[in-house]
Amino acid sequence: MFEVFKKELRELLRDRKTLIFVVALPVAVFPLLFAIMAFISSQAALEAEQEVHTYAIINGNYAQEFTDKVFYHKSFALYKGDETFNTVEELTKAVKAGTIDMGIYLPSDAKQTLDDAKQSEWQVVYNDAKAINFLFDRVKELAKEYGDKLRTTKLLSFGVSEQQQAAIIEPIKVVKVDTADKRENLGEKIGGFIPYLLIPLVLMGATYPAIDLGAGEKERGTLETLLLTPITRTQLVLGKFVTLLASSIATTTITVLSMGVWISVAIAFVDLAVVKNAFSSLTVLDLGLIFVLLLPIAAIFSSLALAISIYARTFKEAQNYMAPLSMGVIFPIMVALMPNVELTSKTAFIPVTNVALAIKEIIKGTVDYTLVGLIFLATVIVAGALLAFCVKWFNKEDVLFR
Repeated sequence: MFEVFKKELRELLRDRKTLIFVVALPVAVFPLLFAIMAFISSQAALEAEQEVHTYAIINGNYAQEFTDKVFYHKSFALYKGDETFNTVEELTKAVKAGTIDMGIYLPSDAKQTLDDAKQSEWQVVYNDAKAINFLFDRVKELAKEYGDKLRTTKLLSFGVSEQQQAAIIEPIKVVKVDTADKRENLGEKIGGFIPYLLIPLVLMGATYPAIDLGAGEKERGTLETLLLTPITRTQLVLGKFVTLLASSIATTTITVLSMGVWISVAIAFVDLAVVKNAFSSLTVLDLGLIFVLLLPIAAIFSSLALAISIYARTFKEAQNYMAPLSMGVIFPIMVALMPNVELTSKTAFIPVTNVALAIKEIIKGTVDYTLVGLIFLATVIVAGALLAFCVKWFNKEDVLFR
């Protein structure tokens, strides 16, 4: 078995493509993905903040103070074309035609309407299907400021002080006292995406070498030679399995170390207090625990990938079979991302999902070590069963020589 392992390992180290997936990709994936996400988010926010939208307002003189606020707002520019607008229908047509981005219709004097004990209804016309949905919110905010001022002035005229107004308008003020620290809050938001990156990389570390170790041997005609050597088929398949496991563990190690290094770099150089406060408490023990949980997962993936590769007739056929395996792994990870799916004594026995939930809890700093033990035990049992199946699979002539 050890001789088979050495042979396969030497061939694996000569394959540059495999080394790229096993070594280079895990090192680069975290900075690359986070950098791309940060860049896209910052660019989108910057463009949304700097973009100026054309508007037209009807009966703006009914609320001059509000009209002036919209006019001087950095996100809006008054339409200065030749067209005139007098109704909501005309504003709607102009927005659909792209003449203006937004129209505001004030049907009456809000101040006079308030004196008459009525509510003034203003209409904002815009295309809600476009990526400028914040237009309504900004106009609503400006209108609220104007409306609050009218209300305050009116109530003051009735002899109601501003302090009394606050008590009347909001008799009960609910204050949130959050028991979760910043690490737990941030971990809940992004902790679910860490296993979404880690676990597929562990799978990748097993699948790419597995294709060559099984289907590749068949296609090159070297499998028959291996079967003629004075070792049992069980030793042969175990040697290949250990090679895949070593490859997957190498990917796991590099991935976890890469995550730790890039988080440390982010904490040291990125000026984000929230991120620093959240991840500064992520210890080496936490990273080690994540690594330990990924080990039996690596064994599961190695067994599955090897069984598929042994069954496939050709290299290309094995590649086609690996695609459904990747999709099958993504689904349980997505289950862990769903709301209200938590790590419990029940979910601790769901393969892949349990590890994803445990990693999330580790990132949050709220992990239950008893459940971690259950997850490790359950995953090891599944890995052992799949390895036994792989050995039995390899001993079937109709599988090896399809």
